[in-house]
Amino acid sequence: MAGSDSLLKRPTFASSDSSLAKFVARPVLRFIDREVAGGILLLIATAVALIWVNSGWGDSYHDFWHSEIELAIGTWHVFEHMSVGHFVNDALMALFFFVVGLEIKRELVTGDLSSFRAAALPAIGALGGMVVPALFYFMLNTSGEASRGWGIPMATDIAFAIGIVALLGSRVSPKIKLFLLTLAIVDDIGAIAVIAIFYSSGLSVPWLLTALVGLITVWVLQRARVWAIPVYAVLGIFIWYATLESGVHATIAGVALGLLTPAKPLLGRRDAQQIVDALPSNANVAEVRHASFLAQESVPLTERLENMLHPFTAFIIIPIFALANAGIELSGDIISDAASSNVTLGIIAGLVIGKPVGITLFAWVATRFGFSLPEGVTWLQFIGMGLAAGIGFTVSIFVGGLAFDSQGVTDLAKIGILVASLIAAVGALLLLYYGRQPDTNE
Repeated sequence: MAGSDSLLKRPTFASSDSSLAKFVARPVLRFIDREVAGGILLLIATAVALIWVNSGWGDSYHDFWHSEIELAIGTWHVFEHMSVGHFVNDALMALFFFVVGLEIKRELVTGDLSSFRAAALPAIGALGGMVVPALFYFMLNTSGEASRGWGIPMATDIAFAIGIVALLGSRVSPKIKLFLLTLAIVDDIGAIAVIAIFYSSGLSVPWLLTALVGLITVWVLQRARVWAIPVYAVLGIFIWYATLESGVHATIAGVALGLLTPAKPLLGRRDAQQIVDALPSNANVAEVRHASFLAQESVPLTERLENMLHPFTAFIIIPIFALANAGIELSGDIISDAASSNVTLGIIAGLVIGKPVGITLFAWVATRFGFSLPEGVTWLQFIGMGLAAGIGFTVSIFVGGLAFDSQGVTDLAKIGILVASLIAAVGALLLLYYGRQPDTNE
């Protein structure tokens, strides 16, 4: 194994002394590894969308995203009258929600959500962070099309929320970040349930049953210990298409497949290591391939797929989604309409006030029944964390697109989401920074 050891110890290009490695490769890798990177790209994509649609080329923005995609096999039209924008929201976002499903499954099986005691307080806070914002919105929008937007301020953008906390580095307790992550995952579960139940329409029972049969097939294959990922990829596309045709939003297929993905390894890491260590130096190709397979299977499939897909969803899909959905024509009339619109005001009130109030109030009540805040976390910081959870952005914009039929109302909602997310981000930074416990070493 000496030869293989020397190969493993060879420096990669990024660790070399070349100028390209120093000034391009390593900075890019550090950027991708940071939690704020996805949020920065999301902001850039949002800015590009706003500049594009409000420039002299504004018509090309709408023309591009409304361009139709048509895919036909003979007389069978796979995609018919599907625009580029719909493809982003229905197909690419299904992959994003698949990764969300993987994260939820991992947390339920091996993470904080696997322990009732660890998950209880974040889950209670998340419940408050969903119910209270929805009530704030509904108090201002009790009837008509506007009333359908109550699900918008319920959402939390995990990437942005965690990115805000990460910006403060060691000035914020790591337990705040862990608490916020757990809370946001529970929040995602709630958002997914809301999308599936309240924002699906025109249900087709035959297609719904077809999607269900596909999911059962995935479950049966797993029990039969079929591990070929291409088989599941084909089945996943089939289930996504059946869900799309069923009237349930297609992204739910991504979540369901993520939850079905095994979160426990096929082989223990110690056993896999022993097998690899026992591999003879003169091993043939088949033996090396088998040992490689066992080493790979000592890592849960959820973890492997997350590591593979997260950069793609965070750095490509979500910025594309923002580019496709954040383009709002900011004329004087629409800004004036937004300032007096109950849809806009309801979203701002729900995200900026309802989120921190709901999370903090429900958590405070829970502390009266024996639960306690994470060690070293003050109530002021906790409120700041609640404000960070009020950065709805991606999922809020997604729900807004499902809630309203009128483009004018959708644009008013998007303005509310952008303004609320900005206010929540600034407020969260201030409260998290100034609400920390004093450091005796400072």
